[in-house]
Amino acid sequence: MILTLSTQHPRAGEMGFLFHKHPAKLQSFNSSFGKVHVFYPVNESDRCELALLLDVDPIGLVRKKGPGGNSGALDQCVNDRPYVASSFLSVAIAEVLGSALNGRSADRPDLVEVAFPFLVKLAALPCRGGEVLLRKLFEPLGYKVTTERQPLDPTFLDWGESIYYMVELEGTTRLQDLLNHLYVLIPVLDDEKHYWVGKDEIEKLMRRGDGWLAQHPERETIVNRYLKYQKHLTREALIQLLDDSPIDHDETELAHAQEEQKVEEKISLNEQRLGAVLAAIKGSGASRILDLGCGEGKLLRLLLEEKSFTEIVGMDVSYRGLEIAAERLHLDRMPEMKRKRLQLIHGSLSYRDARLAGFDAAAVVEVIEHLDPPRLHAFERVLFEFAKPKTIVITTPNAEYNVKFENLPAGNFRHKDHRFEWTRKQFQSWASGVAERFGYSVHFLPVGPEDATVGSPTQMGVFASA
Repeated sequence: MILTLSTQHPRAGEMGFLFHKHPAKLQSFNSSFGKVHVFYPVNESDRCELALLLDVDPIGLVRKKGPGGNSGALDQCVNDRPYVASSFLSVAIAEVLGSALNGRSADRPDLVEVAFPFLVKLAALPCRGGEVLLRKLFEPLGYKVTTERQPLDPTFLDWGESIYYMVELEGTTRLQDLLNHLYVLIPVLDDEKHYWVGKDEIEKLMRRGDGWLAQHPERETIVNRYLKYQKHLTREALIQLLDDSPIDHDETELAHAQEEQKVEEKISLNEQRLGAVLAAIKGSGASRILDLGCGEGKLLRLLLEEKSFTEIVGMDVSYRGLEIAAERLHLDRMPEMKRKRLQLIHGSLSYRDARLAGFDAAAVVEVIEHLDPPRLHAFERVLFEFAKPKTIVITTPNAEYNVKFENLPAGNFRHKDHRFEWTRKQFQSWASGVAERFGYSVHFLPVGPEDATVGSPTQMGVFASA
């Protein structure tokens, strides 16, 4: 099995300092599964190519004993492991290109941060899930994907196509990021591992997925496959992805949400807010609805009661929040026809997600104020440019009204996780700018008791595509 990484760049001749492998030598390394050979087919001042060749020893593999390795006798003798990209390749990258994988270069430390235009070639990549999954995994990371599916046997074409693809990936990125993407996603596509998967695999996944996995639209698929569908490991990994600390981020978020409700409960603001959002969506004539940042499912419950809404999708970044929503909506014993109308998905509003496209309306209720201001631009593109529902309803606190809450200390936000709270002028300026950039019109409505001086406690913008 061979992997090649090539680039054309003014500093390509220095790539040996990143790979930590001498360009003039063929180097071979012993591994638990055979040998790994590293060499440079091309090494010029502005052009470099490195090849990683795996020479898997199938006899040695059969003789080795270990957890999960007791397959049938035929499987031990007849399999594709010596010839395809698999978890063996991930191990080889970690063992042989470990310094590059970890972003270290003693002699050229500045080179670590250089984004090179890479062309990656994988001779035989098993894709259990086909080309569609292959593209879903790599394209959101910025790669152009070119594939050629291989027949089961070129001599007997009527046997059909195989699961194996010749794959080329093109993208401009740091070498460290590229290797981490390959390390994680190759065994995910193969949907197989040659070693026992235990709790220590979560730590590996967190380290190799740092900076990209938490925002990936196929995050759940990646985590599930990487951890071999072990639910307890998957849940722990998904929680850790949302917060680097061992604290249960989801439980903290839920506690903060309860504090916000306590601030607003005297005026029953949440009920008024949800009623206003529901009325705006019904008034648009929509039938397929997104509830983005659905939390524990309070709006979903109201949406389900409206039979004109034929498809409802609730998405949230909180895995625990989705579990609570499923419990409170009694998803497990909901009538079948009603259940078919609802789907709960785990995802982030900071990353393009193909699952969000094609809907009539989207509700974003008390969500944007939880986003760091630098991420607002990404959110705008995800929702208004890529998902592009015909109607979008956004609510957010009116900061001017905070002086009316007796139990809210001056200068405090209503929720500890709020990154900002806008005045009416700030919200309307932002919303009008977004509408103009992405081809929408917008009108504004107050929600809750309106004060002549400070306005209403919640402000709502209703966007309609032009």
